Amino acid sequence: MKKSTKFPNSQPSSVQVGNTDISFSSSARNLGFTISSDMTLNKHISNICRSAYFELRKIATIRHTLSVQTTNTLVCSLVLSKLDYCNSLLSGCPLYLLHKLQKVQNSAARLILKARKKDHVTPLRRTLHWLPIQARIEYKLSTLCFHFFSASSPAYFSELLTVYTPARQLRSSSDSRTLVIPHTKSKAYGQRTFAFCASTQWNSLPSHIRHSQSVQSFKRALKTHLFQKHNS
Repeated sequence: MKKSTKFPNSQPSSVQVGNTDISFSSSARNLGFTISSDMTLNKHISNICRSAYFELRKIATIRHTLSVQTTNTLVCSLVLSKLDYCNSLLSGCPLYLLHKLQKVQNSAARLILKARKKDHVTPLRRTLHWLPIQARIEYKLSTLCFHFFSASSPAYFSELLTVYTPARQLRSSSDSRTLVIPHTKSKAYGQRTFAFCASTQWNSLPSHIRHSQSVQSFKRALKTHLFQKHNS
C-alpha cells in the first residue's frame, strides 16, 4: 500500500509573546490597505465598496437639495477618493474585482447626474470627465513612473524601477525613457508586482507622452490618451 506523501498541516494557530497567546488573523490593515493572508484583494475591495456605498446612500438622502456641482464635489471627496487610494496596488487585479469598483463609480455618476439605472454609463463618465477604474489605475502607475524619471519620487523607487540601457546604441533604441520589464515566472504573483505592472504600463505609452516636459503637460496628455483608449 502506497503511503501518502502529504505532510500534515503543522502551521501554528497562534504565537506566544511572553505569557500571552496571540492568534493569527486572516487579514491586517496597514495605512488603510487590507492585506489578506491568501494574498488576494477580495477583502480590501469589499471594504472599499461597503464604505463607498455607505457614503453614496448618505449623499442620496440630500441629493434633492444639492446642485450637480456640489454633489460632484461631495462624491469626489467622499467616494472617488476611496476608489483611488493606493489604487496602484490594484494593478493586475482580477477583472471581476475591478468590476465591483466600477459598479461603485457607475452608481456615483448616476447619482450626480440623476440618471436612471438603465442609462448607459459611458456618456455619464464623459460628461463628468471621469476615467473608468482600470484607466485610473493606469493613470496612477504612469504618473509614479514620470516622477521617477523627473527625480521627484521617493528614493526607494530606484530599487523598484530600472531604466533600460541597450547593449548597443542604435538609432532605434535612442529612447532614454524606457523601463526594464522584470522577468517573472509567476503570472499569479510575479506579474502583479509594482515593478512589472508599472514598467509595462509606462513602456506602453506613446513616446511623446513619456517625454513630456512638465508634470502638468504629462498629466494632460496622459488623461487624453487614456480617455481615447478606454472610451473608443
